[in-house]
Amino acid sequence: MSSRIPNQSKLRAGVVNRLSLSFSEISEDGKSGRRSMRRPFFVDLRVRPELPKAMSRGSGAMRQVDEILRWAFVRDASDVHLKIGSSPIFRRYGSLTVEDKFPPLRSEDLDRFVEHLVDATQRERLIADRQIDLGYGNEDLGRFRVNIYYQRGELRIALRAIPNQIRTLQDLRMPEAVQSLATEARGLILVTGTTGSGKSTSLASMIDQMNGSEQRHIMTVEDPIEYLHKDRQSMVSQREVNVDVTSFTSGLKGALRQDPDVILIGEMRDLDTIETAVMAAETGHLVMSTLHTLDAPETVTRIIQAFPDHQRDQIRVVLSSVLKGIVSQRLVPRADGKGMVPAVEILLNTALVRDIIKDPSRSPRELTDAMAKGHATYGTQTFDQSLMSLYREDLITYEEAIAQATNPDDLALQVLGIHATSNARWEDFDSEQNSPSNPGEGENTPVAAAAKPRLVRRF
Repeated sequence: MSSRIPNQSKLRAGVVNRLSLSFSEISEDGKSGRRSMRRPFFVDLRVRPELPKAMSRGSGAMRQVDEILRWAFVRDASDVHLKIGSSPIFRRYGSLTVEDKFPPLRSEDLDRFVEHLVDATQRERLIADRQIDLGYGNEDLGRFRVNIYYQRGELRIALRAIPNQIRTLQDLRMPEAVQSLATEARGLILVTGTTGSGKSTSLASMIDQMNGSEQRHIMTVEDPIEYLHKDRQSMVSQREVNVDVTSFTSGLKGALRQDPDVILIGEMRDLDTIETAVMAAETGHLVMSTLHTLDAPETVTRIIQAFPDHQRDQIRVVLSSVLKGIVSQRLVPRADGKGMVPAVEILLNTALVRDIIKDPSRSPRELTDAMAKGHATYGTQTFDQSLMSLYREDLITYEEAIAQATNPDDLALQVLGIHATSNARWEDFDSEQNSPSNPGEGENTPVAAAAKPRLVRRF
């Protein structure tokens, strides 16, 4: 269970105060004038009695990790990469930078880091699988999802920062339609997107909303556990793959016998997990999960095509019945340079959507039109509608909107209040901004290629 989070000013002050003191120095140096702290920097989420002893032997290694992660925290970095021969690499607002403040890491540095980040069982898995996921947390800095892997025979470590405090759906700028999905009693809700698009954060916010407002038994199966939920109105049971369960599928099947109201599956990776999740939703549970798909049409296609040919008509019928909604996300850099903002595509299972999913003769891409047409009535929206809204609010630049758009040329026209389906003829309006940089270039340049095209209508 996560502890109460201190306010940001006190938290950051504590970070600065402790930057130059290791934990071993605090506990051993009587002249420091500070209270003794015997707890190691990393706090394992699982009960591992042997860990504190191991940590004390590796205070030098952990001091180095300590400093790197504090640097990431203070600078709001989302990810940290540790590789041999390079200083730590930080991802901040989508961009990677090498921080020369730290010396290049040696092979023995990573060996020591790994030695004190894994236990004996995890080390065996790392050697066998050549990679491993871990979850670690710290009261000051938050939690970290850690992936240790091999690259050309050398160890590398990737750490993803997970805040202690779960942000609300409103804080994440999620539309009301997404907030309403979190009140559903049964069915299947999917959050999709590429790696790093905020899927886990959105799911955690939805779970937190349920937890604070409804009396349910919420069960999660994750790999690893990321956000920690403590019981509020609901009872929350969190299980981790390879710690509490052997796989997503076994954890999901076990959850069905543990009186759940809500089941969160970290990811639907294979047919067994997809089939069991759909079956759980069909039997009256609310099932939530993620898929690494770009948008709602691709998500529906991925689920259907996961099944053998002779089962696809049946899964179409079942999916059209149990699906509540699909929320797809893309993180876009803010225009002010202060972080990222989500562009969100929302599919709700309206009558039109059900008909499209059930009918094998209809293209899943018809779902895009259904989302666009249902915006005013149901709150559904396409990515391009979401990007247009963010652009109008001056939250993102025109260039970023076009770069993230599903149909860049259509979005460019919409910026000017022009419907792409118009039968009118259009041509570029000559301007210094739109003129090609070199003679002979630009004649066939699409509308979206211009920074902010101005068009003139010819009837």
